[in-house]
Amino acid sequence: MTEAEDRKPRSDEARYDPEITSEFAIPAGIEVPEGGGEPETTSEFALPEGLHTPQPPSAEPEQSAFSPPRTYSAKDAPTAFTPAAGVPLVSLVKDAPWQDRMRTMLRMPVAERPAPEPVQRVEEEGPAVPRVLDLTLRIGELLLAGGEGAEDVEAAMFAVCRSYGLDRCEPNVTFTLLSISHQPSLVDDPVTASRTVRRRGTDYTRLAAVFRLVDDLTDPETHVSLEEAYRRLAEIRRNRHPYPGWALTLASGLLAGAASTLVGGDLIVFVAAALGAVLGDRLAWLCAGRGLPEFYQFTVAAMPPAAIGVAFALAHVDVKASAVVTGGLFALLPGRALVAGVQDGLTGFYITASARLLEVLYFFVGIVTGVLVVLYFGVKVGGKLNPDAALVINERPLIQIAASMVLSLTFAVLLQQERSTVLWVTLNGGVAWTVYGAMHYVGGISPVASTAVAAGLVGLFGQLLSRYRFASALPYTTAAIGPLLPGSATYFGLLNMAQNQVDKGLVSLANAASLAMAIAIGVNLGSEVFRLFLRVGSAGKRRAAKRTRGF
Repeated sequence: MTEAEDRKPRSDEARYDPEITSEFAIPAGIEVPEGGGEPETTSEFALPEGLHTPQPPSAEPEQSAFSPPRTYSAKDAPTAFTPAAGVPLVSLVKDAPWQDRMRTMLRMPVAERPAPEPVQRVEEEGPAVPRVLDLTLRIGELLLAGGEGAEDVEAAMFAVCRSYGLDRCEPNVTFTLLSISHQPSLVDDPVTASRTVRRRGTDYTRLAAVFRLVDDLTDPETHVSLEEAYRRLAEIRRNRHPYPGWALTLASGLLAGAASTLVGGDLIVFVAAALGAVLGDRLAWLCAGRGLPEFYQFTVAAMPPAAIGVAFALAHVDVKASAVVTGGLFALLPGRALVAGVQDGLTGFYITASARLLEVLYFFVGIVTGVLVVLYFGVKVGGKLNPDAALVINERPLIQIAASMVLSLTFAVLLQQERSTVLWVTLNGGVAWTVYGAMHYVGGISPVASTAVAAGLVGLFGQLLSRYRFASALPYTTAAIGPLLPGSATYFGLLNMAQNQVDKGLVSLANAASLAMAIAIGVNLGSEVFRLFLRVGSAGKRRAAKRTRGF
């Protein structure tokens, strides 16, 4: 037999060979009763014999998620709980600014918000929901990028939606992300849109223009179509800054010179501090043009004023070198971001507040790095810098009040404010320093308490001016707190650390942090006190801030 024939299967032989059986075959001698066993192929979920299946209940028809259950009966329902004083009725004052009306509604539960009033700009077929949400996000982006508080941004977004007839809108603002959701009814799918804020720029002129646009949108007597709103928003985006670059550099120098005068500097110190701030500003612009992050921009900008102060100390010139460095720091301290961060935290926006305060921390670390590097090398080469010079600040009330007003004016220019607001913020800054000087130098009150009271008046007057002009309060408060910024405490803390006196340095930096928190809390408290006593925005007791317990 060949090899091929040997590999050929012998199926016929295997079929009839009795020795070749299956492993499942029944052995010989075992009898299987006919029809007595269970079927060989059954499911493991098959119902065992003898167990009866209960009859399924009648299926209920498919209903909405908001429909009452089948077992619910209005006749046998429990009694609804009503507070002893009754359910409070919240009514909105129509003549109040839209900020207060929208803020009051945002602090209310969705079920308790009043329905939007009929508006003229809703088309017959209804509002274009995607376009309205897109316009709302673009307006919120400009406000958030301009430094506005998260609660005010949400109020503006909510006002735009309601002005076009969109009810059940929920805006949400974080540090870099804006989102808004609109649900037409309880049984319809919501429409959600979001937008990311990638670039931030300080331009209070653009901020004021956005506020005017929102004010026109919320005015029931003004008809602003979607096309007109988009056109005005595009003009706001294309609007150039009101001040050129050379004016900003000059304002930075004047701000540093005025700040050095506040801490006892003379004419030479004024010129030196202004020169250092101008050099630092130009170096920061150079770094920005090369695409370096803001951390390095602040580090580089802090070096020239510190270098000039160290040069005076090395040359043994009879001037206050500490005042030169302090003046340069005033132009760099992030007071605007600090106030916005604390305000967000006090109003319940903790994620945004944490991000803003972290941004302030990075900027401050950049300033500390730049100044410490210069001071460290200055001390190593023999520079005699006195950390106790902060105790001998000369009291010159008239000169210091004038310097504080110049500081506020130049700060307003750096913030790109409208020319019509510069005079008001200058006067507000002069009042702030007058109150601080009267309490601290004359009354002997601690600098933290004096700073808090002065900042509270800044917030109160800023809120009053913003209500008078129906605009944002930032242009009237941010520049006015400039004279109160803790520049000297920051400098002397860094100087102590550069001279290996870490304990004294940390105490001075803690004092600077306390002053900064007093400024931020005072500004916010002044605004809240103004709203509390005027009772603008609600006829009764104010609602608690968003995401609080509601006490």
